[in-house]
Amino acid sequence: MATFLYKLGRSAFRRRRLVALLWVALLAIAGVGAATASTATSSSFSIPGTEAQKAFDLLEERFPGGSADGATARVVFKAPDDEKMTEAGHKAEVEKAVSELKAGSDQIASVTDPYIAGAVSKDGSTAYISVTYKVSSMELTDGTREALQETGTEARDAGLTVEIGGDALQAMPESGAGEIIGVIVAGVVLVITFGSLVAAGLPLLTAIIGVGIGISTITALANVLDLGTTTSTLAMMIGLAVGIDYALFIVSRYRAELAEGREREEAAGRAVGTAGSAVVFAGLTVVIALVGLAVVNIPMLTKMGFAAAGTVVIAVLIALTLIPALLGFAGKRVLGRKARKGEPVSDKPNAGTRWARFVLRRPVTVLLVGVLGLGAVAVPAASLEMGLPDDGSQPTSTTQRKAYDLLSDGFGPGFNGPLMVVVDGGKSAADRTVDVIKGLEGAAAVTPPTLNKAGDTAMITVIPEDRPSSGATEDLVRDIRDKSGDGVLVTGATAMNIDFSQKMNDALLPYLALVVGLAFLLLMVVFRSVLVPLKAALGFLLSVVAALGAVVAVFQWGWLGSLFCVEQTGPIMSMMPIFMVGVVFGLAMDYEVFLVTRMREAYVHGQRPGEAIVTGFRHGARVVTAAAVIMIAVFAGFIGSSEQMVKMIGFGLAIAVFFDAFVVRMAIVPAVLALLGHKAWWLPRWLDRALPDVDVEGEKLRKELARSPGDPDGDRELVRV
Repeated sequence: MATFLYKLGRSAFRRRRLVALLWVALLAIAGVGAATASTATSSSFSIPGTEAQKAFDLLEERFPGGSADGATARVVFKAPDDEKMTEAGHKAEVEKAVSELKAGSDQIASVTDPYIAGAVSKDGSTAYISVTYKVSSMELTDGTREALQETGTEARDAGLTVEIGGDALQAMPESGAGEIIGVIVAGVVLVITFGSLVAAGLPLLTAIIGVGIGISTITALANVLDLGTTTSTLAMMIGLAVGIDYALFIVSRYRAELAEGREREEAAGRAVGTAGSAVVFAGLTVVIALVGLAVVNIPMLTKMGFAAAGTVVIAVLIALTLIPALLGFAGKRVLGRKARKGEPVSDKPNAGTRWARFVLRRPVTVLLVGVLGLGAVAVPAASLEMGLPDDGSQPTSTTQRKAYDLLSDGFGPGFNGPLMVVVDGGKSAADRTVDVIKGLEGAAAVTPPTLNKAGDTAMITVIPEDRPSSGATEDLVRDIRDKSGDGVLVTGATAMNIDFSQKMNDALLPYLALVVGLAFLLLMVVFRSVLVPLKAALGFLLSVVAALGAVVAVFQWGWLGSLFCVEQTGPIMSMMPIFMVGVVFGLAMDYEVFLVTRMREAYVHGQRPGEAIVTGFRHGARVVTAAAVIMIAVFAGFIGSSEQMVKMIGFGLAIAVFFDAFVVRMAIVPAVLALLGHKAWWLPRWLDRALPDVDVEGEKLRKELARSPGDPDGDRELVRV
């Protein structure tokens, strides 16, 4: 591995113009493809194997043309105090709004008059218009949205409160300047780390090129592969973070090789051969974690994982080829000011060296403080409640949330989460089902069944007594399924959320076993050890549980919520645990590979275990710290999103990287290695013979290069190895 990458790095350095031209051409091709592709629509959302999905599919089959997957909206009207919506003046305003909606867009499938449909509250204070569309919310035109938003303008002037709920107003989440600030912070950290604007600019430039190629490709293929409009969010988040980090490690190793007196081309080859090997295996762990999301068997999640994995692969390839090519153009400008002037490099112990020696003196204390500290942060994770966001989780300032509250006050808490019961049978079966549901605890209202044209399928709407995300509503769904007999299925947004959460729970352990198991084998090949990969996996579990605890404390309990702009607490997004396991595991292994590989390299070259730990920190601590700060800054930039889901993901990933990089990898890992000593690098002989030797630490490369020192064409000799 190291030998091949050494030759690749030297070749890219020597043919830098061709390599740079090829990457620019790929960026241009991807950009043209994205610009000429048709506008992406929302990806079809399905949860295969669940009852809610089976009911939805049955509705599509038996009620054709019903626009079951179309967007919906509710225009809610509230009369002033001591007045009724049934008064003539208010009724005229509502009916005028109904007419405006019907004429406002050709994308509308139906508009219901509340006075005909009975959509007026018992006390007469509230009424609502139901609007259904022929297309999904992401396919609505700007004109359709504007027509909906302008509905009721005259009613407001007449003194009525008018708010609009439903997914028709759903738009792409706005993240504001958060991501830009994250990139700016990354740039500042890089300048401080390298002391050179050129060296700092290379990781940023290559990361942006990689993300540009990845996102443009996703955009170009969005409609062909049904990727939807949200798939690129994860790809951008992960691609930007790892792209900067991988380039950072290559550039840092290149500068270290130059400091040892090597020629520029030789330094580029050695940097790619050593640090590049770590980049390859770190990238593989991230790809395994993202592709492994396929085991959950939710198409949307699978596509997000594959798209993000593709962006990671691009980041690895750019680090191995474009970085050495650009280093060829940079010349001595990649070095700091003192190094360019030829001033001697200080051999004083740096912060990494001092910290490593501190840990070696007090390994038990450091280990206990780290484990107990993360354990305390993880405590709230025991109270984790999962669900999917609805209008009730929107900020109180939004019209969606105001409409949600008006409907809840006027019609009851369960009105915002109606259940749709599908009966695969005729009228008699539907009537029996209605009788059964009316006798169940938690059902506030049950509508008469609606039969299809063939008379063999019926729909029944059930209004729960409690809010959609409550345990009582979940119990009602289970009771309907258990007590209504065969041929009765429950669907609707609330039931889909319940089934989605259950599917996430069921998939978590198999996914965790698959990802951790494969990565354990991969790390065993990299480190030639059994205990080091085991320690890496256990440390990851500790950091991810602690991160989940922090997410629960902030987004579910509301602790420090104002600091992170959390306006509304509620259940944690259902996919958050499994999503964090996948993404954080891959990113956590990055730091494990980069930091411990340098220790392994020193140990293989004859240093004692304690000395190897100090060497690893002397060369790697500053760079790993910079990489972690950059990744935290990139993820934290998404906390400014207007979308609760994106905000939660950004916070969760940022805090998880903080825990894993600074507590687990920087404190717990050296403490455990110090306590294990030589045993940390133990591997049974039979297993050593069975595992492939990928030479990540570059031992074979170093021996081969030692045979022909100073040979400018050393790569030709290596071809015969």
